[in-house]
Amino acid sequence: MKDVLERFFHLSENHTDVHTEVVAGLTTFVTIAYILAVNPSVLSVTGMDQGSVFTATAVVSFIGTLIMAALTNYPFILAPGMGINAYFAYTVCLGMGYTWQVALAAIFVEGILFVILSLTNVREKIFEAIPLNLKFAITSGVGLFITIIGLKGSGLVVSSPSTLVAMFSFHGSVAQGTWATQGITALLALIGILVTAILVCRNVKGNILLGILITWGMGIVCQLLGWYVPDSSAGFNSLLPDFSHGISIPSLQPTLFKMDFSNVLSVGFVVVVCAFLFTNLFDTIGTLIGAAAKADLLDEDGQLPNVKGALLAESFGTLIAGAVGTSSTATAVECTAGISEGGRTGLTSVVVSVLFLLSLFLSPLFLAIPSFATSPALIIVGFMMITAIVKIDWADVTEAIPSFVAIIAMPFMYSIAEGISLGIISYVVINFFSGKEGHSKISGVMWVLFFLFVVKYFFI
Repeated sequence: MKDVLERFFHLSENHTDVHTEVVAGLTTFVTIAYILAVNPSVLSVTGMDQGSVFTATAVVSFIGTLIMAALTNYPFILAPGMGINAYFAYTVCLGMGYTWQVALAAIFVEGILFVILSLTNVREKIFEAIPLNLKFAITSGVGLFITIIGLKGSGLVVSSPSTLVAMFSFHGSVAQGTWATQGITALLALIGILVTAILVCRNVKGNILLGILITWGMGIVCQLLGWYVPDSSAGFNSLLPDFSHGISIPSLQPTLFKMDFSNVLSVGFVVVVCAFLFTNLFDTIGTLIGAAAKADLLDEDGQLPNVKGALLAESFGTLIAGAVGTSSTATAVECTAGISEGGRTGLTSVVVSVLFLLSLFLSPLFLAIPSFATSPALIIVGFMMITAIVKIDWADVTEAIPSFVAIIAMPFMYSIAEGISLGIISYVVINFFSGKEGHSKISGVMWVLFFLFVVKYFFI
């Protein structure tokens, strides 16, 4: 069996082995498993059947990730993207008034356009056109983006009307009577960050996965002792898997092939498709750059050798998503958790894919893993990714300022796509007005992207 895996995934060539890839796959899946609970919850506000969306999420993640492994042999995973699902539900359906069936049609059309753009090398050219320093900046920005997701999920960072965000108040939690939910989980997340950091410092094999399991285990102990009291109405569920309802797979029928193309020629529909297209395109490119840099997959020119395969896999994933009934797929930033565990080939993706399939039968187990247990992993991975910042040429301000803009925009605007957009706009403007030398650094593709982003911000 090992010989077959070696021949197919070229493990030795990529300085890895079966054990490392399996641990990396487990780590990635445990980190991304929350999408199985969150995506149905978000999309169900549109009237979509929550059980059907759960099944669609697992199915499209299983198929998409398997396609990624087959086309690229990279440790990347595909799953419905957070952010794009919120846009689907709250902007397109609740805000603009479209039915979820029309929104699914827009996702399907987006998938068709993505396939065309990938086959004609347009997306590949965009990836290659981004300057090397900006790629390092995107990697660092994605690291900060992952970190803010982790801090938010841990409960350690909360919204504040006066300062926008603030640190969670443990003293305030006791006074308000929320210690058994918010307080204890924030404390467990803080301990989890320190435990994971210590495991990383001591080079313990499987440190990220161990950090997640230890933090979850501490939470279970707290629940059994009565220190943590589940309150599902406030989003604090039991940490113990609940198999009381047996094993059953929710039907896919309520959302399968339910796309409504009746508005396909309307201006509003075109705007929705373009918005999905822009966001998904640059979210994926940003994640690919960050994950590939973390896995040392970029060549000396900062290019990803088989980027076309990765982009094509994501295109097929989005196409399938529209058909089965969920929002667009994207390369998930959580794959960097597995990469940090040593995942370097498509075998990591295959492990994740199989686990997505098993989740259809074992959903209570996977859905019991709380965000405060996975958040430390995201924060530590964010730290690992931001180290790419030292590779930026800070002495050249025409490179440094756009890089800085891209880095800070991602966490503060909570969007990888916005970071790339503003980074490219500032790069073109600054270099154009810096003189002849700056003019030569702006490629034709960068000019096209510049004008597209300007159009997007002012007209879409």
